[in-house]
Amino acid sequence: MKLDRSSMLLYAVTDRTWLKGRSLADAVEEALRAGVTFLQLREKDLDYASFLELAREIKGITDKYGIPYVINDNVEVAMAVGADGVHVGQDDMAPEDVRKIIGPDKILGVSAQTVGQALLAEKKGADYIGVGSIFPTSTKPDAETVSFDTLKAICEAVSIPVVAIGGINKDNAMRLSGSGIDGIAVVSAIFAREDIATAVRELREAASRVVGHEL
Repeated sequence: MKLDRSSMLLYAVTDRTWLKGRSLADAVEEALRAGVTFLQLREKDLDYASFLELAREIKGITDKYGIPYVINDNVEVAMAVGADGVHVGQDDMAPEDVRKIIGPDKILGVSAQTVGQALLAEKKGADYIGVGSIFPTSTKPDAETVSFDTLKAICEAVSIPVVAIGGINKDNAMRLSGSGIDGIAVVSAIFAREDIATAVRELREAASRVVGHEL
């Protein structure tokens, strides 16, 4: 699966810590049914076998809804379950090394905080750039924030899609209008909400206004 720019509109990143005992599969299905357009499975603390089992379960749901599905950081798990791709940060495996493993047809996302990082990621094989943290976020409290001007400069510098991430919610998303982003990526704004479906619909509406897409 190669990347369709429109699929970046509402990019959900999983985090089980917000779910209050609810299964991740249940939460993901509700989110996809309500309008999430892209899903990243992020797990930092699971052992390989548990990660593999969870990744396979989530893939069954993304396949059902036809939504692009990438695994954060873990190339081995992504390849084992047949995920659509991988997302890596600046401190993870180098993009060119990931590309060698996953091949030309899988999706490769790379996090960037500067124009230089974004341009290098594109050169090394990235299909899209995740820029953040845009606002302070409880998901990554130590993350440095990226200014609106830098976000806009990254969008202007690269030819691949750009998604903004970090502390974005339905109330502040409009502050990103005019930046040139192709979508917003959210974690707690979906998975910390009791009514995930309503949260997704509100965020998708906000993202559509920011990006300039028709609903």
